Amino acid sequence: MKIRSLVAVLACLGMSFSAIADDASGAFVSVPGKAALLRHQTVTGQVTAVDPATRVVKIKPTNGEEREIVAGNEVRNFAQIKVGDKVSVEAIQALTLELKKGGAGIRERVDAVDAQRAQEGEKPAGAVGAKVTVLADVTKVDKKKSTIDLRGVHHSLTLKISDPNQLNLIAVGDQVRGTYVEAVGVAVTPATGSKQ
Repeated sequence: MKIRSLVAVLACLGMSFSAIADDASGAFVSVPGKAALLRHQTVTGQVTAVDPATRVVKIKPTNGEEREIVAGNEVRNFAQIKVGDKVSVEAIQALTLELKKGGAGIRERVDAVDAQRAQEGEKPAGAVGAKVTVLADVTKVDKKKSTIDLRGVHHSLTLKISDPNQLNLIAVGDQVRGTYVEAVGVAVTPATGSKQ
Protein backbone atom coordinates (compact mmCIF):
# COMPACT_ATOMS: atom_id res chain seq x y z
CA MET A 1 0.00 0.00 0.00
CA LYS A 2 1.15 3.54 -0.67
CA ILE A 3 0.86 6.49 1.73
CA ARG A 4 -2.22 7.84 -0.07
CA SER A 5 -3.90 4.48 0.52
CA LEU A 6 -3.12 4.69 4.23
CA VAL A 7 -4.72 8.13 4.44
CA ALA A 8 -7.77 6.79 2.61
CA VAL A 9 -8.08 3.94 5.11
CA LEU A 10 -8.15 6.48 7.93
CA ALA A 11 -10.94 8.38 6.22
CA CYS A 12 -12.87 5.14 5.78
CA LEU A 13 -12.56 4.16 9.37
CA GLY A 14 -13.61 7.53 10.74
CA MET A 15 -10.22 8.91 11.70
CA SER A 16 -8.40 12.02 10.54
CA PHE A 17 -4.79 12.15 9.42
CA SER A 18 -3.96 15.83 9.18
CA ALA A 19 -0.41 16.40 8.08
CA ILE A 20 1.60 18.26 10.67
CA ALA A 21 3.59 20.10 8.02
CA ASP A 22 5.05 19.51 4.60
CA ASP A 23 8.55 19.14 6.02
CA ALA A 24 7.71 16.49 8.60
CA SER A 25 10.06 13.51 8.55
CA GLY A 26 8.48 10.15 8.05
CA ALA A 27 8.98 6.49 7.37
CA PHE A 28 6.84 3.97 5.50
CA VAL A 29 7.23 0.19 5.73
CA SER A 30 5.23 -2.48 3.93
CA VAL A 31 5.52 -6.27 4.22
CA PRO A 32 2.97 -8.86 3.06
CA GLY A 33 -0.28 -8.22 4.92
CA LYS A 34 1.08 -5.31 6.95
CA ALA A 35 1.95 -1.64 6.49
CA ALA A 36 3.11 1.12 8.81
CA LEU A 37 3.58 4.87 8.50
CA LEU A 38 5.34 7.13 11.01
CA ARG A 39 5.57 10.94 10.87
CA HIS A 40 7.50 13.10 13.32
CA GLN A 41 8.09 16.82 13.55
CA THR A 42 9.43 19.32 16.04
CA VAL A 43 8.51 22.97 15.53
CA THR A 44 9.98 25.81 17.56
CA GLY A 45 8.95 29.42 17.67
CA GLN A 46 8.85 32.55 19.75
CA VAL A 47 5.94 34.21 21.52
CA THR A 48 5.36 37.59 19.83
CA ALA A 49 2.20 38.69 21.67
CA VAL A 50 0.01 37.59 24.60
CA ASP A 51 -3.54 38.86 25.19
CA PRO A 52 -4.65 37.84 28.71
CA ALA A 53 -8.26 38.97 28.13
CA THR A 54 -8.84 36.65 25.16
CA ARG A 55 -6.08 34.13 26.05
CA VAL A 56 -4.69 34.50 22.53
CA VAL A 57 -0.97 33.85 22.07
CA LYS A 58 0.80 34.80 18.85
CA ILE A 59 3.71 32.55 17.93
CA LYS A 60 6.26 33.06 15.13
CA PRO A 61 7.84 29.73 14.12
CA THR A 62 11.53 29.70 13.23
CA ASN A 63 10.59 29.28 9.58
CA GLY A 64 6.99 30.16 8.90
CA GLU A 65 4.18 32.62 9.33
CA GLU A 66 3.04 33.97 12.68
CA ARG A 67 0.04 32.10 14.08
CA GLU A 68 -2.53 32.81 16.75
CA ILE A 69 -3.38 30.12 19.27
CA VAL A 70 -6.20 30.35 21.79
CA ALA A 71 -5.06 28.85 25.10
CA GLY A 72 -8.20 27.46 26.73
CA ASN A 73 -8.86 27.48 30.46
CA GLU A 74 -7.27 24.04 30.72
CA VAL A 75 -3.86 25.64 29.99
CA ARG A 76 -2.45 25.94 33.48
CA ASN A 77 -0.11 28.86 34.36
CA PHE A 78 -1.17 30.96 31.35
CA ALA A 79 -0.11 34.18 33.15
CA GLN A 80 3.52 33.05 33.00
CA ILE A 81 3.67 33.19 29.18
CA LYS A 82 5.64 36.28 28.12
CA VAL A 83 6.65 37.85 24.82
CA GLY A 84 10.02 36.41 23.83
CA ASP A 85 9.42 32.99 25.41
CA LYS A 86 10.37 29.99 23.30
CA VAL A 87 7.64 27.50 22.36
CA SER A 88 8.49 23.98 21.28
CA VAL A 89 5.91 21.60 19.81
CA GLU A 90 6.70 17.96 19.09
CA ALA A 91 4.21 15.85 17.18
CA ILE A 92 4.21 12.17 16.30
CA GLN A 93 1.67 10.36 14.13
CA ALA A 94 1.76 6.63 13.49
CA LEU A 95 -0.51 4.27 11.58
CA THR A 96 -0.28 0.50 11.35
CA LEU A 97 -2.48 -1.70 9.18
CA GLU A 98 -2.71 -5.45 9.40
CA LEU A 99 -4.68 -7.92 7.30
CA LYS A 100 -6.68 -10.44 9.35
CA LYS A 101 -7.62 -13.48 7.28
CA GLY A 102 -11.18 -14.82 7.53
CA GLY A 103 -12.35 -12.73 10.47
CA ALA A 104 -15.34 -10.86 9.01
CA GLY A 105 -18.38 -10.26 11.12
CA ILE A 106 -17.35 -8.32 14.20
CA ARG A 107 -16.32 -4.75 13.48
CA GLU A 108 -15.02 -2.54 16.26
CA ARG A 109 -13.64 0.88 17.09
CA VAL A 110 -11.82 1.69 20.32
CA ASP A 111 -10.76 5.26 21.20
CA ALA A 112 -8.37 6.23 24.01
CA VAL A 113 -7.04 9.64 25.04
CA ASP A 114 -4.46 10.57 27.66
CA ALA A 115 -3.25 14.05 28.67
CA GLN A 116 -0.80 15.63 31.06
CA ARG A 117 -0.19 19.28 31.94
CA ALA A 118 2.26 21.41 33.87
CA GLN A 119 2.20 21.57 37.65
CA GLU A 120 1.05 24.76 39.40
CA GLY A 121 3.75 27.44 39.20
CA GLU A 122 5.68 25.85 36.29
CA LYS A 123 5.89 27.28 32.80
CA PRO A 124 2.95 26.09 30.68
CA ALA A 125 3.56 22.66 29.17
CA GLY A 126 1.52 19.64 28.34
CA ALA A 127 1.09 16.57 26.24
CA VAL A 128 -1.88 14.80 24.77
CA GLY A 129 -2.04 11.44 23.06
CA ALA A 130 -4.85 9.72 21.23
CA LYS A 131 -5.13 6.17 19.96
CA VAL A 132 -7.84 4.78 17.70
CA THR A 133 -8.03 1.10 16.80
CA VAL A 134 -10.51 -0.04 14.16
CA LEU A 135 -11.37 -3.45 12.76
CA ALA A 136 -13.10 -3.26 9.35
CA ASP A 137 -14.53 -5.94 7.04
CA VAL A 138 -13.37 -6.47 3.47
CA THR A 139 -16.67 -6.59 1.57
CA LYS A 140 -15.40 -6.53 -2.03
CA VAL A 141 -12.14 -7.09 -3.94
CA ASP A 142 -11.91 -5.77 -7.52
CA LYS A 143 -8.63 -6.94 -9.04
CA LYS A 144 -9.30 -5.17 -12.37
CA LYS A 145 -9.56 -1.80 -10.63
CA SER A 146 -7.04 -2.73 -7.90
CA THR A 147 -9.52 -1.75 -5.18
CA ILE A 148 -11.08 -3.20 -2.07
CA ASP A 149 -14.20 -2.09 -0.20
CA LEU A 150 -13.92 -1.78 3.57
CA ARG A 151 -16.80 -1.48 6.02
CA GLY A 152 -15.98 -0.07 9.44
CA VAL A 153 -18.27 0.54 12.40
CA HIS A 154 -19.43 3.93 11.10
CA HIS A 155 -18.00 4.30 7.58
CA SER A 156 -17.38 2.42 4.35
CA LEU A 157 -14.75 3.15 1.69
CA THR A 158 -13.35 1.90 -1.58
CA LEU A 159 -9.57 1.74 -1.21
CA LYS A 160 -7.04 1.66 -4.07
CA ILE A 161 -4.28 -0.91 -3.45
CA SER A 162 -1.40 -0.07 -5.78
CA ASP A 163 0.81 -3.00 -4.75
CA PRO A 164 -0.47 -6.10 -6.61
CA ASN A 165 1.26 -8.43 -4.13
CA GLN A 166 -0.71 -6.87 -1.26
CA LEU A 167 -3.96 -6.98 -3.28
CA ASN A 168 -3.51 -10.70 -4.03
CA LEU A 169 -3.46 -11.42 -0.28
CA ILE A 170 -6.86 -9.81 0.36
CA ALA A 171 -10.19 -11.65 0.02
CA VAL A 172 -13.82 -10.93 0.86
CA GLY A 173 -14.37 -12.04 4.44
CA ASP A 174 -10.99 -10.80 5.63
CA GLN A 175 -10.61 -7.86 7.97
CA VAL A 176 -8.17 -4.97 8.22
CA ARG A 177 -7.06 -3.76 11.65
CA GLY A 178 -5.87 -0.16 11.68
CA THR A 179 -4.26 1.52 14.68
CA TYR A 180 -3.67 5.26 14.58
CA VAL A 181 -1.70 7.03 17.30
CA GLU A 182 -1.11 10.76 17.56
CA ALA A 183 0.82 12.51 20.33
CA VAL A 184 1.59 16.20 20.72
CA GLY A 185 3.75 17.81 23.39
CA VAL A 186 4.11 21.55 24.00
CA ALA A 187 6.66 23.29 26.22
CA VAL A 188 7.28 26.98 26.92
CA THR A 189 10.71 28.10 28.10
CA PRO A 190 11.57 31.60 29.28
CA ALA A 191 13.28 34.04 26.96
CA THR A 192 17.03 34.25 27.44
CA GLY A 193 17.85 36.47 30.39
CA SER A 194 14.31 36.49 31.83
CA LYS A 195 13.27 34.96 35.14
CA GLN A 196 10.73 32.16 35.35
